[in-house]
Amino acid sequence: MDSEIYFSDVTKLAHLIRTRELSPVEVMRAHLDRIEATNPQVNAVVSLADGALDAARRAEAAVTDGGDLGPLHGVPFTVKDSIDTAGVLTQRGSPIFKGRVPDTDATSVARVKQAGGILIAKTNLPEFSYSTESDNLLSGRTNNPWNLDRTPGGSSGGESAAIAAGMSPFGLGSDLAISVRGPAAHTGIIALKATHGRVPATGMWPRVPRRDWHIGPMARTVRDIALAYSILQGPDGADGYSIIPRGFDAGVGSAPNRPIRIGWLVEPGLGPIHPEVAATVEAAAAAFQGMGIAIEQVRIPALERDLALNVYNKQHVMELKPAFAEVTRGHEDEIGQITRTTLDTPDTSVADYVGAEQWIEQLRDGFAAYFQKFDALLLPATPIPAHAHGLQEFVINGETVPFIYMQNATVPFNMTGLPALSMRFGTSSEGLPIGVQIAAPWFAESTILHLASLLESVSPVRNLHPAI
Repeated sequence: MDSEIYFSDVTKLAHLIRTRELSPVEVMRAHLDRIEATNPQVNAVVSLADGALDAARRAEAAVTDGGDLGPLHGVPFTVKDSIDTAGVLTQRGSPIFKGRVPDTDATSVARVKQAGGILIAKTNLPEFSYSTESDNLLSGRTNNPWNLDRTPGGSSGGESAAIAAGMSPFGLGSDLAISVRGPAAHTGIIALKATHGRVPATGMWPRVPRRDWHIGPMARTVRDIALAYSILQGPDGADGYSIIPRGFDAGVGSAPNRPIRIGWLVEPGLGPIHPEVAATVEAAAAAFQGMGIAIEQVRIPALERDLALNVYNKQHVMELKPAFAEVTRGHEDEIGQITRTTLDTPDTSVADYVGAEQWIEQLRDGFAAYFQKFDALLLPATPIPAHAHGLQEFVINGETVPFIYMQNATVPFNMTGLPALSMRFGTSSEGLPIGVQIAAPWFAESTILHLASLLESVSPVRNLHPAI
Protein backbone atom coordinates (compact mmCIF):
# COMPACT_ATOMS: atom_id res chain seq x y z
CA MET A 1 0.00 0.00 0.00
CA ASP A 2 1.16 3.54 -0.71
CA SER A 3 0.67 4.45 2.95
CA GLU A 4 3.42 1.99 3.83
CA ILE A 5 5.68 4.11 1.64
CA TYR A 6 4.64 7.66 2.51
CA PHE A 7 4.49 6.99 6.25
CA SER A 8 7.82 5.12 6.26
CA ASP A 9 10.75 6.97 7.67
CA VAL A 10 13.81 8.04 5.73
CA THR A 11 16.10 5.37 7.14
CA LYS A 12 13.73 2.59 6.09
CA LEU A 13 13.10 4.06 2.65
CA ALA A 14 16.82 4.43 1.97
CA HIS A 15 17.38 0.82 3.03
CA LEU A 16 14.55 -0.51 0.85
CA ILE A 17 15.87 1.45 -2.13
CA ARG A 18 19.43 0.27 -1.58
CA THR A 19 18.30 -3.39 -1.34
CA ARG A 20 16.05 -2.99 -4.40
CA GLU A 21 12.87 -3.79 -2.48
CA LEU A 22 11.52 -0.39 -3.53
CA SER A 23 12.49 1.77 -6.45
CA PRO A 24 13.07 5.52 -6.16
CA VAL A 25 10.34 5.96 -8.79
CA GLU A 26 7.81 4.08 -6.64
CA VAL A 27 8.75 6.19 -3.63
CA MET A 28 8.53 9.44 -5.55
CA ARG A 29 5.18 8.58 -7.14
CA ALA A 30 3.70 7.60 -3.77
CA HIS A 31 4.65 10.98 -2.31
CA LEU A 32 3.50 12.94 -5.36
CA ASP A 33 0.16 11.11 -5.19
CA ARG A 34 -0.06 11.88 -1.48
CA ILE A 35 0.55 15.58 -2.16
CA GLU A 36 -2.17 15.57 -4.81
CA ALA A 37 -4.62 13.88 -2.43
CA THR A 38 -4.01 15.88 0.74
CA ASN A 39 -2.49 19.23 -0.13
CA PRO A 40 -5.77 20.84 -1.24
CA GLN A 41 -6.94 20.50 2.38
CA VAL A 42 -3.67 21.18 4.19
CA ASN A 43 -1.98 23.67 1.82
CA ALA A 44 1.50 22.78 3.00
CA VAL A 45 3.16 22.49 -0.42
CA VAL A 46 3.41 25.74 -2.39
CA SER A 47 5.35 24.51 -5.44
CA LEU A 48 6.56 21.21 -6.86
CA ALA A 49 10.12 20.72 -8.01
CA ASP A 50 10.25 20.19 -11.78
CA GLY A 51 12.04 17.02 -12.73
CA ALA A 52 11.57 15.12 -9.46
CA LEU A 53 10.35 11.99 -11.28
CA ASP A 54 13.19 12.22 -13.79
CA ALA A 55 15.65 12.48 -10.91
CA ALA A 56 14.02 9.40 -9.37
CA ARG A 57 14.48 7.51 -12.64
CA ARG A 58 18.16 8.43 -12.67
CA ALA A 59 18.45 7.30 -9.06
CA GLU A 60 16.82 3.99 -10.01
CA ALA A 61 19.32 3.51 -12.82
CA ALA A 62 22.18 4.13 -10.39
CA VAL A 63 20.86 1.37 -8.11
CA THR A 64 20.61 -1.01 -11.07
CA ASP A 65 24.11 -0.13 -12.21
CA GLY A 66 25.52 -0.93 -8.78
CA GLY A 67 27.23 2.40 -8.30
CA ASP A 68 28.05 4.14 -5.03
CA LEU A 69 24.87 5.29 -3.30
CA GLY A 70 24.59 8.08 -0.77
CA PRO A 71 22.84 7.57 2.57
CA LEU A 72 19.70 9.33 1.24
CA HIS A 73 19.81 7.88 -2.26
CA GLY A 74 16.44 8.19 -3.97
CA VAL A 75 14.61 9.58 -0.94
CA PRO A 76 12.36 12.63 -1.51
CA PHE A 77 12.66 15.69 0.70
CA THR A 78 10.94 19.07 1.02
CA VAL A 79 12.31 22.51 1.86
CA LYS A 80 10.81 25.56 3.50
CA ASP A 81 10.28 28.29 0.94
CA SER A 82 12.75 30.70 2.55
CA ILE A 83 15.69 28.41 1.73
CA ASP A 84 17.13 28.68 -1.78
CA THR A 85 16.68 25.81 -4.24
CA ALA A 86 18.39 26.06 -7.62
CA GLY A 87 15.91 26.20 -10.48
CA VAL A 88 12.91 25.88 -8.15
CA LEU A 89 10.67 28.70 -6.93
CA THR A 90 11.76 30.27 -3.64
CA GLN A 91 9.25 33.04 -2.95
CA ARG A 92 9.66 33.65 0.79
CA GLY A 93 5.92 33.81 1.42
CA SER A 94 5.54 37.18 -0.27
CA PRO A 95 4.04 38.60 -3.49
CA ILE A 96 7.16 40.77 -3.64
CA PHE A 97 9.20 37.65 -4.48
CA LYS A 98 6.58 35.96 -6.68
CA GLY A 99 8.30 34.02 -9.45
CA ARG A 100 11.76 34.22 -7.85
CA VAL A 101 13.95 31.28 -8.92
CA PRO A 102 17.47 31.08 -7.39
CA ASP A 103 20.48 30.01 -9.44
CA THR A 104 22.11 28.05 -6.62
CA ASP A 105 21.12 25.81 -3.74
CA ALA A 106 21.50 26.78 -0.13
CA THR A 107 24.35 24.86 1.50
CA SER A 108 21.89 22.69 3.43
CA VAL A 109 19.96 21.77 0.27
CA ALA A 110 23.14 21.01 -1.63
CA ARG A 111 24.32 18.67 1.12
CA VAL A 112 21.07 16.71 1.13
CA LYS A 113 21.25 16.38 -2.65
CA GLN A 114 24.88 15.27 -2.45
CA ALA A 115 23.75 12.52 -0.07
CA GLY A 116 21.27 11.33 -2.70
CA GLY A 117 18.09 13.11 -1.61
CA ILE A 118 15.69 14.31 -4.31
CA LEU A 119 13.87 17.62 -3.87
CA ILE A 120 10.14 17.09 -4.34
CA ALA A 121 8.56 20.38 -3.22
CA LYS A 122 8.78 23.69 -1.37
CA THR A 123 6.59 24.32 1.67
CA ASN A 124 4.60 27.21 3.09
CA LEU A 125 5.60 29.76 5.70
CA PRO A 126 4.52 33.15 7.01
CA GLU A 127 5.66 36.22 5.13
CA PHE A 128 9.43 36.49 5.47
CA SER A 129 9.38 33.57 7.99
CA TYR A 130 8.22 35.95 10.67
CA SER A 131 5.20 34.63 12.56
CA THR A 132 4.02 31.69 14.61
CA GLU A 133 1.33 30.89 12.03
CA SER A 134 2.07 29.91 8.42
CA ASP A 135 -0.14 32.26 6.44
CA ASN A 136 0.70 34.85 3.78
CA LEU A 137 -0.76 36.89 0.93
CA LEU A 138 0.92 34.81 -1.79
CA SER A 139 0.09 31.20 -0.96
CA GLY A 140 -2.49 31.42 1.82
CA ARG A 141 -2.82 29.54 5.08
CA THR A 142 -1.51 26.12 6.01
CA ASN A 143 -3.75 23.88 8.15
CA ASN A 144 -2.77 21.32 10.74
CA PRO A 145 -3.40 17.79 9.36
CA TRP A 146 -4.55 16.66 12.82
CA ASN A 147 -7.32 19.27 12.76
CA LEU A 148 -7.73 21.56 9.77
CA ASP A 149 -9.18 24.29 12.00
CA ARG A 150 -5.89 24.49 13.93
CA THR A 151 -2.54 25.96 13.02
CA PRO A 152 0.55 23.83 12.34
CA GLY A 153 2.59 26.70 13.77
CA GLY A 154 5.26 28.83 12.21
CA SER A 155 7.40 29.70 10.67
CA SER A 156 8.19 26.19 9.34
CA GLY A 157 4.52 25.23 9.55
CA GLY A 158 4.21 24.14 5.95
CA GLU A 159 7.19 21.84 6.40
CA SER A 160 5.84 20.30 9.60
CA ALA A 161 2.37 19.81 8.12
CA ALA A 162 3.75 18.19 4.96
CA ILE A 163 5.84 15.70 6.94
CA ALA A 164 3.05 14.91 9.40
CA ALA A 165 0.58 14.28 6.56
CA GLY A 166 2.95 11.97 4.67
CA MET A 167 3.65 14.33 1.76
CA SER A 168 7.35 14.19 2.60
CA PRO A 169 9.48 11.89 4.76
CA PHE A 170 11.72 14.73 5.93
CA GLY A 171 12.72 18.27 5.17
CA LEU A 172 14.55 21.45 6.03
CA GLY A 173 13.17 24.33 8.08
CA SER A 174 14.64 27.44 9.64
CA ASP A 175 14.35 28.64 13.22
CA LEU A 176 14.61 32.20 14.57
CA ALA A 177 12.77 31.72 17.87
CA ILE A 178 10.50 28.66 17.56
CA SER A 179 10.25 27.92 13.90
CA VAL A 180 11.17 24.24 13.63
CA ARG A 181 10.47 23.13 17.19
CA GLY A 182 7.04 24.75 17.65
CA PRO A 183 5.60 23.44 14.38
CA ALA A 184 7.02 20.00 15.17
CA ALA A 185 5.23 20.03 18.53
CA HIS A 186 1.96 21.16 16.93
CA THR A 187 1.98 18.45 14.26
CA GLY A 188 3.52 15.53 16.15
CA ILE A 189 6.87 15.26 14.37
CA ILE A 190 10.49 15.85 15.47
CA ALA A 191 12.78 18.80 14.78
CA LEU A 192 16.31 19.71 15.83
CA LYS A 193 17.80 23.17 16.23
CA ALA A 194 21.47 22.32 16.58
CA THR A 195 24.05 24.57 18.23
CA HIS A 196 24.18 27.88 16.40
CA GLY A 197 26.55 27.58 13.45
CA ARG A 198 26.52 23.79 13.33
CA VAL A 199 24.46 23.90 10.13
CA PRO A 200 25.44 26.73 7.76
CA ALA A 201 22.65 29.19 7.01
CA THR A 202 24.09 30.15 3.64
CA GLY A 203 21.30 30.54 1.11
CA MET A 204 18.39 31.35 3.40
CA TRP A 205 16.59 34.66 3.94
CA PRO A 206 16.35 36.76 6.03
CA ARG A 207 19.81 36.43 7.49
CA VAL A 208 19.24 38.97 10.27
CA PRO A 209 19.60 38.70 13.18
CA ARG A 210 22.27 36.24 12.09
CA ARG A 211 23.23 35.12 15.59
CA ASP A 212 19.70 33.77 16.14
CA TRP A 213 18.88 32.05 12.83
CA HIS A 214 19.32 28.30 12.43
CA ILE A 215 18.52 25.73 9.74
CA GLY A 216 17.30 22.41 11.11
CA PRO A 217 16.07 18.99 9.97
CA MET A 218 12.45 17.94 10.49
CA ALA A 219 11.28 14.30 10.30
CA ARG A 220 9.09 11.65 11.93
CA THR A 221 11.75 9.61 13.77
CA VAL A 222 14.80 10.39 15.87
CA ARG A 223 17.03 8.21 13.73
CA ASP A 224 16.07 10.26 10.69
CA ILE A 225 16.90 13.49 12.53
CA ALA A 226 20.29 12.02 13.50
CA LEU A 227 20.97 10.95 9.90
CA ALA A 228 19.99 14.33 8.48
CA TYR A 229 22.02 16.19 11.09
CA SER A 230 25.11 14.11 10.28
CA ILE A 231 24.78 15.24 6.66
CA LEU A 232 23.97 18.90 7.31
CA GLN A 233 26.56 19.82 9.95
CA GLY A 234 29.97 21.33 9.34
CA PRO A 235 31.51 24.54 7.95
CA ASP A 236 30.91 25.60 4.35
CA GLY A 237 33.47 28.39 4.11
CA ALA A 238 30.75 31.00 3.62
CA ASP A 239 28.88 31.28 6.91
CA GLY A 240 31.15 33.01 9.41
CA TYR A 241 29.27 31.47 12.32
CA SER A 242 29.81 27.94 11.01
CA ILE A 243 33.35 27.23 12.13
CA ILE A 244 33.27 24.06 14.27
CA PRO A 245 34.80 21.05 12.46
CA ARG A 246 32.53 18.20 11.42
CA GLY A 247 32.47 15.39 13.94
CA PHE A 248 33.32 17.48 16.99
CA ASP A 249 30.84 16.72 19.78
CA ALA A 250 30.82 17.60 23.46
CA GLY A 251 27.96 15.29 24.40
CA VAL A 252 27.58 11.97 26.14
CA GLY A 253 25.35 10.26 23.58
CA SER A 254 28.23 8.25 22.17
CA ALA A 255 28.82 6.71 25.62
CA PRO A 256 25.36 5.51 26.72
CA ASN A 257 26.72 3.73 29.82
CA ARG A 258 27.91 7.01 31.29
CA PRO A 259 25.54 8.22 34.05
CA ILE A 260 23.41 11.09 32.79
CA ARG A 261 21.67 13.72 34.90
CA ILE A 262 18.61 15.53 33.58
CA GLY A 263 16.71 18.47 35.04
CA TRP A 264 13.11 19.13 34.12
CA LEU A 265 11.29 22.45 34.20
CA VAL A 266 7.75 23.68 33.59
CA GLU A 267 7.47 26.82 35.71
CA PRO A 268 8.75 29.35 36.77
CA GLY A 269 10.79 31.07 34.10
CA LEU A 270 8.56 30.13 31.17
CA GLY A 271 5.34 31.81 32.24
CA PRO A 272 2.03 29.92 32.44
CA ILE A 273 1.92 26.47 30.82
CA HIS A 274 -1.29 24.61 29.89
CA PRO A 275 -1.96 21.77 32.38
CA GLU A 276 -1.94 19.12 29.63
CA VAL A 277 1.44 20.34 28.39
CA ALA A 278 2.79 20.36 31.94
CA ALA A 279 1.49 16.83 32.48
CA THR A 280 3.21 15.67 29.29
CA VAL A 281 6.57 17.05 30.45
CA GLU A 282 6.09 15.34 33.81
CA ALA A 283 5.24 12.08 32.04
CA ALA A 284 8.44 12.34 30.01
CA ALA A 285 10.40 12.97 33.21
CA ALA A 286 8.79 9.89 34.77
CA ALA A 287 9.71 7.87 31.68
CA PHE A 288 13.36 8.83 32.04
CA GLN A 289 13.24 7.99 35.73
CA GLY A 290 11.74 4.61 34.85
CA MET A 291 14.82 3.93 32.72
CA GLY A 292 17.04 4.50 35.73
CA ILE A 293 18.21 7.95 34.61
CA ALA A 294 18.74 10.51 37.37
CA ILE A 295 16.22 13.30 36.85
CA GLU A 296 14.93 16.04 39.10
CA GLN A 297 12.80 19.16 38.90
CA VAL A 298 14.96 22.28 38.66
CA ARG A 299 14.85 26.06 38.56
CA ILE A 300 17.15 28.22 36.45
CA PRO A 301 17.37 31.65 38.10
CA ALA A 302 18.69 33.31 34.94
CA LEU A 303 15.41 32.44 33.21
CA GLU A 304 13.34 33.99 35.97
CA ARG A 305 14.66 37.57 35.78
CA ASP A 306 12.31 38.38 32.90
CA LEU A 307 10.46 36.48 30.19
CA ALA A 308 13.05 35.77 27.51
CA LEU A 309 10.70 36.88 24.75
CA ASN A 310 10.34 40.36 26.29
CA VAL A 311 14.08 40.83 26.06
CA TYR A 312 14.39 39.19 22.67
CA ASN A 313 11.93 41.56 21.02
CA LYS A 314 13.94 44.58 22.16
CA GLN A 315 17.02 43.16 20.54
CA HIS A 316 16.06 41.66 17.22
CA VAL A 317 13.46 44.12 15.97
CA MET A 318 16.21 46.70 15.39
CA GLU A 319 17.95 44.30 13.01
CA LEU A 320 14.88 43.02 11.21
CA LYS A 321 13.31 46.40 10.52
CA PRO A 322 16.01 47.66 8.12
CA ALA A 323 15.98 44.36 6.21
CA PHE A 324 12.20 44.40 5.88
CA ALA A 325 12.16 48.09 4.96
CA GLU A 326 14.67 47.53 2.16
CA VAL A 327 12.74 44.75 0.40
CA THR A 328 9.28 46.27 0.90
CA ARG A 329 10.15 49.78 -0.32
CA GLY A 330 7.84 50.50 -3.25
CA HIS A 331 5.76 47.38 -2.48
CA GLU A 332 3.78 48.71 0.47
CA ASP A 333 0.52 47.35 -0.97
CA GLU A 334 1.96 43.81 -1.08
CA ILE A 335 2.89 43.27 2.56
CA GLY A 336 0.93 41.54 5.31
CA GLN A 337 -0.05 42.67 8.76
CA ILE A 338 2.87 41.09 10.64
CA THR A 339 5.41 42.90 8.48
CA ARG A 340 3.46 46.17 8.77
CA THR A 341 3.41 45.82 12.54
CA THR A 342 7.14 45.14 12.62
CA LEU A 343 7.91 48.17 10.50
CA ASP A 344 5.66 50.33 12.69
CA THR A 345 7.22 49.14 15.94
CA PRO A 346 9.06 52.00 17.69
CA ASP A 347 12.82 51.73 17.61
CA THR A 348 14.44 50.26 20.67
CA SER A 349 16.49 52.80 22.58
CA VAL A 350 20.24 52.31 22.73
CA ALA A 351 19.99 51.76 26.49
CA ASP A 352 17.32 49.07 26.08
CA TYR A 353 19.24 47.40 23.27
CA VAL A 354 22.42 47.25 25.33
CA GLY A 355 20.41 46.06 28.32
CA ALA A 356 18.93 43.24 26.22
CA GLU A 357 22.38 42.21 25.04
CA GLN A 358 23.64 42.09 28.61
CA TRP A 359 20.59 40.09 29.74
CA ILE A 360 21.33 37.54 27.03
CA GLU A 361 24.94 37.29 28.17
CA GLN A 362 23.72 36.65 31.72
CA LEU A 363 21.35 34.00 30.39
CA ARG A 364 24.27 32.27 28.69
CA ASP A 365 26.13 32.35 32.00
CA GLY A 366 23.08 30.93 33.76
CA PHE A 367 22.84 28.02 31.34
CA ALA A 368 26.58 27.43 31.57
CA ALA A 369 26.23 27.10 35.35
CA TYR A 370 23.21 24.81 34.98
CA PHE A 371 25.05 22.49 32.60
CA GLN A 372 27.90 22.10 35.07
CA LYS A 373 25.47 19.99 37.11
CA PHE A 374 23.18 18.52 34.46
CA ASP A 375 23.66 16.99 31.03
CA ALA A 376 20.27 18.00 29.65
CA LEU A 377 17.12 20.00 30.31
CA LEU A 378 13.59 18.71 29.69
CA LEU A 379 10.87 21.34 29.28
CA PRO A 380 7.81 22.23 27.17
CA ALA A 381 8.16 23.03 23.49
CA THR A 382 5.07 25.25 23.39
CA PRO A 383 2.87 26.51 26.25
CA ILE A 384 -0.33 25.13 24.65
CA PRO A 385 -1.23 22.56 21.98
CA ALA A 386 -2.08 23.75 18.47
CA HIS A 387 -4.59 26.58 18.63
CA ALA A 388 -7.32 27.84 16.29
CA HIS A 389 -6.23 29.94 13.33
CA GLY A 390 -5.88 33.67 13.70
CA LEU A 391 -5.92 34.02 17.47
CA GLN A 392 -4.21 37.15 18.78
CA GLU A 393 -4.11 36.10 22.44
CA PHE A 394 -4.51 33.04 24.64
CA VAL A 395 -5.78 32.44 28.16
CA ILE A 396 -3.56 29.97 30.03
CA ASN A 397 -4.27 29.14 33.64
CA GLY A 398 -6.40 32.26 33.85
CA GLU A 399 -3.68 34.55 32.47
CA THR A 400 -4.14 36.33 29.12
CA VAL A 401 -1.01 36.42 26.96
CA PRO A 402 -0.40 37.65 23.37
CA PHE A 403 0.04 35.15 20.53
CA ILE A 404 3.79 35.77 20.32
CA TYR A 405 4.02 34.21 23.79
CA MET A 406 3.98 30.86 21.96
CA GLN A 407 7.76 31.27 21.58
CA ASN A 408 8.71 31.74 25.20
CA ALA A 409 9.94 28.19 25.89
CA THR A 410 11.97 27.98 22.69
CA VAL A 411 13.50 31.43 22.22
CA PRO A 412 16.05 31.10 25.08
CA PHE A 413 17.92 28.54 23.00
CA ASN A 414 18.09 30.84 19.98
CA MET A 415 19.33 33.71 22.13
CA THR A 416 22.07 31.55 23.60
CA GLY A 417 22.75 29.28 20.61
CA LEU A 418 22.17 26.11 22.64
CA PRO A 419 20.96 22.96 20.84
CA ALA A 420 17.38 21.83 21.41
CA LEU A 421 15.02 19.22 19.98
CA SER A 422 11.22 19.03 19.98
CA MET A 423 9.32 15.74 19.84
CA ARG A 424 5.82 14.51 20.56
CA PHE A 425 5.18 12.66 23.81
CA GLY A 426 1.49 13.27 24.49
CA THR A 427 -1.99 13.96 23.18
CA SER A 428 -4.40 16.66 24.29
CA SER A 429 -8.00 16.05 25.29
CA GLU A 430 -8.88 17.31 21.81
CA GLY A 431 -6.68 14.72 20.11
CA LEU A 432 -3.85 17.11 19.24
CA PRO A 433 -0.14 16.34 19.58
CA ILE A 434 1.75 17.67 22.59
CA GLY A 435 5.50 18.04 22.36
CA VAL A 436 8.35 18.24 24.81
CA GLN A 437 11.73 19.87 24.32
CA ILE A 438 15.19 18.52 25.19
CA ALA A 439 18.13 20.92 25.41
CA ALA A 440 21.81 20.25 26.11
CA PRO A 441 25.11 22.15 26.36
CA TRP A 442 26.70 23.76 23.36
CA PHE A 443 27.91 21.18 20.79
CA ALA A 444 26.31 18.31 22.73
CA GLU A 445 23.91 17.20 20.00
CA SER A 446 24.74 13.56 20.69
CA THR A 447 23.29 13.93 24.20
CA ILE A 448 20.02 15.24 22.80
CA LEU A 449 19.78 12.56 20.13
CA HIS A 450 20.58 9.81 22.61
CA LEU A 451 17.96 10.97 25.10
CA ALA A 452 15.37 11.59 22.39
CA SER A 453 15.92 8.06 21.10
CA LEU A 454 15.37 6.66 24.59
CA LEU A 455 12.20 8.70 25.03
CA GLU A 456 10.94 7.69 21.59
CA SER A 457 11.35 4.02 22.50
CA VAL A 458 8.79 4.33 25.32
CA SER A 459 6.59 6.97 23.73
CA PRO A 460 2.84 6.35 24.10
CA VAL A 461 2.27 8.12 20.76
CA ARG A 462 4.90 6.51 18.57
CA ASN A 463 3.88 5.80 14.97
CA LEU A 464 0.63 7.78 15.17
CA HIS A 465 -0.38 9.58 11.98
CA PRO A 466 -3.23 11.99 11.20
CA ALA A 467 -6.25 10.38 9.54
CA ILE A 468 -6.43 12.87 6.70
